[in-house]
Amino acid sequence: MSEEKNSGCSGNCSSCSSSCSSRDPKSLIEPTGEYNNIKHVVGVMSGKGGVGKSMTTSMLAVLMNRMGYKVGILDADITGPSIPKTFGINSRAMQNELGILPAETKTGIKIMSINLLLQEKDSPVVWRGPVIAGAVKQFWHDVVWGDLDFLFIDCPPGTGDVPLTVFQSIPLDCTVIVTSPQDLVSLIVKKAYNMAKMMNIEVLGMVENMSYVVCPDCKKEFHIFGQGSEGIAEELGIPLLAKMPIDTSLAQMVDNGAFEHFDCTYLDNAAKEIEKLMHK
Repeated sequence: MSEEKNSGCSGNCSSCSSSCSSRDPKSLIEPTGEYNNIKHVVGVMSGKGGVGKSMTTSMLAVLMNRMGYKVGILDADITGPSIPKTFGINSRAMQNELGILPAETKTGIKIMSINLLLQEKDSPVVWRGPVIAGAVKQFWHDVVWGDLDFLFIDCPPGTGDVPLTVFQSIPLDCTVIVTSPQDLVSLIVKKAYNMAKMMNIEVLGMVENMSYVVCPDCKKEFHIFGQGSEGIAEELGIPLLAKMPIDTSLAQMVDNGAFEHFDCTYLDNAAKEIEKLMHK
């Protein structure tokens, strides 16, 4: 490829494999594969584990798919992957001369996860940080995603090697922070938010999971973990996109690999905010 800027260049390096002179030499952003055209990349992160990050990622992907967009999920949680199980994918990823082929759900969502490459799905991934980070980069560059409107990245919890690799190496349009209402989580949310701001990544907003539980008899809402996310969101100056209850039907769908069949509106507002990226 010529070092001169391609005459057909759109100015967006997100899905370009060229090494032309217009690319910032100081940038650590890596191009995706030459067969990929990925319009928007959305990261889903959390400061700590167990708050429903993977469920949020999966639900947003399904909602965008239902809206008619071409969607993929890159499962960057290498040591704790759960996306294939959520969608009932049991086959292994295939490879041809073009690269690694992602699995597809029944409705056409493309998925790549380390579990699709392991001989046994319950085999532990006992790798050091640089190797795990390298696997995430490989999922971005070597997987044949093709044409996607949105690629969601399910980041591992915390602010360590892999989230840093995602933020530095992949051109994120924005990130969504998933949290739960406990007071202890507020400090962790601020760490995740500050990491995103340090890396100049827009925080689209927060999703609060396990916000309440609905009594099956009286239908009253009980906030068993407290109510703290509104104040954190206001303090950070970001919108609280959704408050998701504890919903056992969603857990059952995940266990059964039938998550695409969920029927709820918890993240509809968040999906609409993500759709606005198409018009920027």
